[in-house]
Amino acid sequence: MSKIRKLLAVTGLAWLFDAMDVGLLSFILVAIQQEWQLSSVQVGWIGSVNSIGLAVGALTFGALADQKGRKMMLMATLLIFSIATGLSALTVGFVSFIILRFFVGVGLGGELPVASTLVSESVPKERRGRIIVLLESFWAIGWLIASLLAYFVMPKFGWRITLVISALTAFYVLVLRRHLPSDRQKNTLSQSSKASIGEKLAQLFHKEHRQQTIMLWIAWFMIMFSYYGIFLWLPSVLVGKGFSMVNSFGYVVIMTLAQLPGYFTSAWLVEKWGRKPVIASFLAGTAIFATVFGFSSSLTMIMISGMLLSFFNLGAWGAMYAYSPELYPTSIRATANGAAEGFGRLGGILGPLSIGFFLSLHFTFAHIFSIFSVALIIAIIVILAMGKETRGTQIE
Repeated sequence: MSKIRKLLAVTGLAWLFDAMDVGLLSFILVAIQQEWQLSSVQVGWIGSVNSIGLAVGALTFGALADQKGRKMMLMATLLIFSIATGLSALTVGFVSFIILRFFVGVGLGGELPVASTLVSESVPKERRGRIIVLLESFWAIGWLIASLLAYFVMPKFGWRITLVISALTAFYVLVLRRHLPSDRQKNTLSQSSKASIGEKLAQLFHKEHRQQTIMLWIAWFMIMFSYYGIFLWLPSVLVGKGFSMVNSFGYVVIMTLAQLPGYFTSAWLVEKWGRKPVIASFLAGTAIFATVFGFSSSLTMIMISGMLLSFFNLGAWGAMYAYSPELYPTSIRATANGAAEGFGRLGGILGPLSIGFFLSLHFTFAHIFSIFSVALIIAIIVILAMGKETRGTQIE
């Protein structure tokens, strides 16, 4: 196995575990809402507190990765979200569950920018975009495993046992420790790498980086606002459209499968068309089919629009993860990547909350999903107007 393939496999499995935990939450929300008699607003708060943790984790561990090294921080984030997930299986009520979900989010949010930065720095420029999108494709497999656990394990053994199974990912840190290359010397010996976190964040808004920073922050905010609003609530939305909980979980499994060809198509196109055209095209597809999904009532249209929604949305995510680290030099790359995702997580906080709020005001799913489509259109405009193309460029 080549070094690049080994790096992709090792980091990809860590990415998969991250996705599995996020995916499981969307199914567990349905179960605990019924068990604990939670309101739609309370359910929205669980998703949003998780996103607050994601924001804190992305910003904190992105910056720490520029100081302490990518490998060390990747292992730390995996342990944090795995242990907190296991502890959340022991909770007996809303408050304790929501506190632990914050810490789960810290670990989950920290892992993604660190992993994508590590891989982007280790791959030749002509393959970098494709490899990063393929790394992101492990997200779909993680969601698929989460869907299968929810469909086969949760109805029989309950959501607590399902979380305990998910927490076993903590042992994967032993694999990371042994097989990930050490990167501390490469990324921290230069004088610029010894700057404080505040100094690194300030550099993001220096003249040479300001426009790209603003562009990324707005784009990630809109993308996460729509993604977490749609996908964390997807099983609940299907239940709201009249399907049983078990059938809804099965339909989500099918929709999740459509993410994989979305990633693979994006991975192929990102080196053919460039980053900006692929991101804009896939976000446009997401906006169109989010609206169609919201207006759909028949099972056929729900499944077709849901699969295409998954296809385009996750393909766009993959291209964004390839694009973001390429805009900054090594000394602030992980900080910049984490800060952009951290700000974007604010959208991830508002997305689930907004659905709970709009449902309490008796908004229809058609109206709610149309709002998410508008957010995606804003992201497209910002990327096309302010972003610079990075295909084929050598990163510092």
